[in-house]
Amino acid sequence: MSRLEIKNLYVGVDGKEIIKGLDLVINTGEVHALMGPNGTGKSSLSNAIMGHPNYEITQGQVLIDGVDISEFSTEERSHLGIFLAFQYPVAIPGVTLANFLRVAVNAKLKAIDPESKGMSLVEFRKKMKATMDLLKMDHAFGGRYLNDGFSGGEKKRAEILQLAMLEPKFAILDETDSGLDIDAIRIVSEGVNSLAGDNLGVLVITHYQRMLNYIKPDFVHILFDGKIVETGGPELALKLEEHGYDWVRDEFDPIEVDLQKA
Repeated sequence: MSRLEIKNLYVGVDGKEIIKGLDLVINTGEVHALMGPNGTGKSSLSNAIMGHPNYEITQGQVLIDGVDISEFSTEERSHLGIFLAFQYPVAIPGVTLANFLRVAVNAKLKAIDPESKGMSLVEFRKKMKATMDLLKMDHAFGGRYLNDGFSGGEKKRAEILQLAMLEPKFAILDETDSGLDIDAIRIVSEGVNSLAGDNLGVLVITHYQRMLNYIKPDFVHILFDGKIVETGGPELALKLEEHGYDWVRDEFDPIEVDLQKA
């Protein structure tokens, strides 16, 4: 079992503090959902975990199996087993999805074993086709330019294919349901569920219960004002679906708390 541990994390963007003392532990084999209103730091957290240079960790640690990766590059974090599925995947015209994946897979193999010659073309094609079959994807998909002209659902399915091929320890799905209709959410969720298991820990970042109707979380966390203010089981997401976030603001808004103390 592997562990992703976030300890007393503070993150700033352009000098503004966004994450304010956040603690979270995810073990492989677990599915965690992170929910919260807009602007509370959900995407900032995912970017900080992945090592985006615009997100500065000013205090605290991000650890994998006890190793502090706070100063590691994004590539190094990826090779250690973190995967981030983007909310808005970028298109790369001229680079096919298959070629992109082969370079990424071989880079990871090389990082694990500097003597590795990577996966042969025959071996790679066999694995990619088997993975696409698992995800119920047309093999022709691999010959298309990465995200170029893709629909919203196709972009998200391409992200899940990357997740499956790279076999990380931890997958962060940053609002993967954003812009998708119900059918696309179901298809993407089925792909994630087919990959989930003892060797993968999942953090689903979302606003809505609808994604969690398909990807069943073991733990649900509410992020507000840069901190996790409430943790529970799936029933917590249902409470948010029924009552919205007003009760969270009423209970945890620091301004309201200060006024009550005055």
